Amino acid sequence: MKQVFAHPQYLKKNPFRFCPGCGHSLIHRLIAEVIAELGIGGRTIGIAPVGCAVFAYDYFDIDMLEVAHGRPPAAATGMKRTLPDRIVFSYQGDGDLAAIGTAEIIHAANRGENITVFFVNNATYGMTGGQMAPTTLLEQKTTTTQKGRDVKTSGYPLHVAEMLATIDGSSFIARTSVDSVKNLLETKKMIKKAFKYQIDEKGFSMIEILSPCPTDWGFTPEKSIEWIREKFMNVYKLGVLKDTFSS
Repeated sequence: MKQVFAHPQYLKKNPFRFCPGCGHSLIHRLIAEVIAELGIGGRTIGIAPVGCAVFAYDYFDIDMLEVAHGRPPAAATGMKRTLPDRIVFSYQGDGDLAAIGTAEIIHAANRGENITVFFVNNATYGMTGGQMAPTTLLEQKTTTTQKGRDVKTSGYPLHVAEMLATIDGSSFIARTSVDSVKNLLETKKMIKKAFKYQIDEKGFSMIEILSPCPTDWGFTPEKSIEWIREKFMNVYKLGVLKDTFSS
């Protein structure tokens, strides 16, 4: 009988250190499953920065590179240009990609670099104590916006996927979530498509994934899922924002 829940080939058998209810472990599994299904494990290189994403080297059983905060797109660019036969992806949080790494991601997309980016958006700086991130919602409370994010002092939530979709160099941009089985399956589908775009040399692709952070949100895991559906998704709409090569 087929083992539906067998341990993914490209995940190490190390216990996850993520907080209860965190979405990173789910996303790790989906990426590992897709790598195995596409048969690209032997030539895939993952790149992760500072933040909760830094733990990726402990979990993915592939070549991994850890780089400075915000710099995965630059490192991925160099890696892919030097080793064009490899499949290169970056795995980044919103505090990384949408803040200190904004310039890196915009210009990698603008150059049409043939890399794949997985952008985990949990609307907070997860590792460092739950400070406001560029993606934090208006009125959302964080350790640095204790009365809620105020547009007058902190501006609006940054819509990275929409921004990158307007750039000529990007090929495939989508936003998904891990709040339900249905959306987990859709996320896996989008991850696979993003990898296939790189395999087929179609250029820059990014999947933004809405993910719960119960610890910093101050919610139970169950309440975090409700918040994603009732609040998060109303600001960050799910769907494919750009697909240059869609039939």
